[in-house]
Amino acid sequence: MTHPADRLRAEVAYIAYHFHWAYADLLALPHGERHAWVREIARINTASAAGDGGL
Repeated sequence: MTHPADRLRAEVAYIAYHFHWAYADLLALPHGERHAWVREIARINTASAAGDGGL
């Protein structure tokens, strides 16, 4: 099963924007690992917006 191209692009862009990781490195991650980083960035952003500092 492959990941839809638009979803893959969105995940890669999201992680690259926040962590500045290389495109090839992001594509090399398994989907589950990449999605875990997306969730972690979202958690950090939510906590930061709430004034918790994100960590």
